[in-house]
Amino acid sequence: MTSNRKPILVVAMLALFFRVATGQGTSISAPQAKDHMGENATVCGDVVSTHYAERSPGNPTFINLDKPYPNQLFTILIWGSDRAKFGDPEEKYRNKHVCVTGKISVYRGSPEVVAHESSQVKVQ
Repeated sequence: MTSNRKPILVVAMLALFFRVATGQGTSISAPQAKDHMGENATVCGDVVSTHYAERSPGNPTFINLDKPYPNQLFTILIWGSDRAKFGDPEEKYRNKHVCVTGKISVYRGSPEVVAHESSQVKVQ
């Protein structure tokens, strides 16, 4: 290998490592998320129900993938304090195929990712 190719190879390897370490490499489906609790991952699915609970503590917005509440397989949670960053998320993402990147946690037995930045959610 020539010496001018080594820096390119190193940069490519570092980029791949960063994508895998931050969960931005391969994506998983909403049903697979339950097997990846505590991991940083990209979870993709169809938005089938949304709800802005403006009168609930924290003013959460729930974006449910693949199955609607109360049988959701996966939820994207946007707290009211972050809502302005997303515009009108329940309308913006409704009936779209989306991917969210972040740490998968569990709430009442259902996997979720809390999205703090709009860059975490991508419409496919």
